[in-house]
Amino acid sequence: MREETELAAPPPSRGPDHDIDLMEAPGFVEAVVGAIETRQVDTLRGLIANLHESDLARLIEALPASDRPLMIELLGSDFDFTALTELDETVRLQILEELPTQTVVDGVRDLDSDDAVYILEDMDDADKQEILDSLSVPERAALQRSLDYPEESAGRRMQTEFIALPPFWTVGQALDYIGETEGLPEVFFEVFIVDPSYHLTGSVPLDRLIRTKRGIKLGEVVTPDRHVVKATDDQEDVARVFERYNLISAPVVDDGERLVGVLTVDDIVDVIQEEADEDLKALGGVAGDEELSDSFWYIAKSRFSWLLLNLIAANIASFVISMFEGELQRMVALAVLMPIVASQGGNAGTQTMTVAVRALATRELRASNARRVIARELLVGLFNGVVFAVIMAAVVFARFGIADLGIVIALAMIINLVAAALGGILIPLALNRLKVDPAVSSGPFVTTITDVVGFFAFLGIASLWF
Repeated sequence: MREETELAAPPPSRGPDHDIDLMEAPGFVEAVVGAIETRQVDTLRGLIANLHESDLARLIEALPASDRPLMIELLGSDFDFTALTELDETVRLQILEELPTQTVVDGVRDLDSDDAVYILEDMDDADKQEILDSLSVPERAALQRSLDYPEESAGRRMQTEFIALPPFWTVGQALDYIGETEGLPEVFFEVFIVDPSYHLTGSVPLDRLIRTKRGIKLGEVVTPDRHVVKATDDQEDVARVFERYNLISAPVVDDGERLVGVLTVDDIVDVIQEEADEDLKALGGVAGDEELSDSFWYIAKSRFSWLLLNLIAANIASFVISMFEGELQRMVALAVLMPIVASQGGNAGTQTMTVAVRALATRELRASNARRVIARELLVGLFNGVVFAVIMAAVVFARFGIADLGIVIALAMIINLVAAALGGILIPLALNRLKVDPAVSSGPFVTTITDVVGFFAFLGIASLWF
């Protein structure tokens, strides 16, 4: 047990010019642990009172596993369940499994619908249904409607709390309604105008609303929404629309064009981060949902398939080398220089592949400009191949004193860098055409091409030259 006098004071709230790192605050985490273990609720509340939800999530991850659910139970209604949306999925599910059902129900009830859906969607079906059954009928219906949409769709991301008003209302009525009605969204940027069937006719931004005379009807100042999102749209496509048109929010409609929710920029920032994270991990052969908190066995299984593909590629390259065993025995220098050609080609191929995969993900690389991009990458590969060919020819001659060997490696270098450039762009394009994620599958294919072409070109030219 820790003495109460050792408990650290709570850190100040984070301002715009101050980014407090809780992990570096002296004794802060230890103080929180001490307050939890000694059940000092008032002290615990004081310690976390000024924490933003994301900082609270970082604190939770730093606590011992057994203290995480206990802290939430001790805080009761003072705990902001939004912090759970900032946690790794594995940690969040472990906490939810340990918490009493009623605690989770109360926490979910206080969340915005998009955050509640985010927490519920990863839970086991039985646990999820138990939570939903404990909610009121309107609350359950709103969450179930979002959960029924496909994963990674706008319907899963949308917030079902919004303000929708008829066009015959006046601006004064709208302002009075917003100011006097309880239960409205805490943050919103516009009011939506709908007909009696809840079909969206447009929106009125808040700045226009408060600057318009009270007697004017909403239908006279409504702006038709040009960027309406379908609930079934993929979240990555929606994020691209937000980025392209600098949107702050966008209405979401169902297949019947009825208004069912709204997406805001904070949701889209999370989508962009998640998609970029998945693409980056996929390029390295790591599952997009892998987290630092995942178990050893899960990580080992998820990485196995990628490593298996690379092992197959390595065996193919090894077979190519074995075809030139005689040449390698006659000239040891070939074995010394051989990895250089393959390595340079592999790095060049990875560069091109990374650019191509990202361009495909952002829809910048399309059929209309694919030929131009392929030609550009081919020229880049040829240029770099020639430059590095000259450099390696000089290095080989200075090292081994064999001019012909320098010519051989120079030719092989040019061939392999051109092949790397073509493989790095054509393979992602082909996989994308076949509806296969190029971020996941391109790596082993590009590696195989650069290794096989590099070894075959170098050893094949050497066998013909000498």
